[in-house]
Amino acid sequence: MLTEPRSGRLAAWGNALLAGLVSPDDAALAIVGEDTVHRVEGLPSEPAPVGLTLALGRLRALGVTGLRVALPAPGHPLGLSGPPEFNARALEAEEAVVCFGAPFGLVPEVYEAGPEGDVLAEVVWHVLPVREAPPADVPSLGEAERELAEALREATEVLSKLDVTGSGPVAEAAIDAYRARAERGREALAPGYPPRAARVLELAQRVGLLISLAYGNGHGGAVSASEMAARSQALRPVERTARRAQVAAYNSVVEERERGAR
Repeated sequence: MLTEPRSGRLAAWGNALLAGLVSPDDAALAIVGEDTVHRVEGLPSEPAPVGLTLALGRLRALGVTGLRVALPAPGHPLGLSGPPEFNARALEAEEAVVCFGAPFGLVPEVYEAGPEGDVLAEVVWHVLPVREAPPADVPSLGEAERELAEALREATEVLSKLDVTGSGPVAEAAIDAYRARAERGREALAPGYPPRAARVLELAQRVGLLISLAYGNGHGGAVSASEMAARSQALRPVERTARRAQVAAYNSVVEERERGAR
């Protein structure tokens, strides 16, 4: 959760494009990010993979009016609505995009090549049929914000007692790097998203950073098996809450549009 999921970039900038707030080229550039290229495979009437610009235009022509994010984990089909074949592919990738307005979903497959420090990534988004149903376990923005604040307080108390809060020079350097990226004007979402969504997403990503640091900080003070188990028990629910908050932030414009149509 240290980096923005590719499904998040596709959904956020795809939604901005579908709303007419950005150009197709700007949306595609933002979605690709630091990757080499993104292609979309499996679109109806397209026998071969196509570029993002064409793919987003084709999805709009097929009736897609919005894009949602799914960030599933074992035992937690967050943001998914089926069928089982799509859910399995999304779970394997740990992310997916689900279309609103037409029964399609997109699952990324990443191909990496090159030496460490100079890895090039190419992404193929596979278009698959999905079930048109409410996504699983996605909270509202308000619910996500409250749950995240509460989970963070509880986890911080437990981790502090176990001396695995991610303290020390390595953790401080990682947090400083995160803050530097934010100060350089990194846009958390895309045009059209409410400020609250950006706030919830930033908090979820900060929590994800702390979780990663806590897991990557060795055993810290948790020298016994019971203490190590307590650390995992404390981190598991807050990680789940952070993922739910991320999905709520990315999906907020579609959820708002859906409520307005009722």
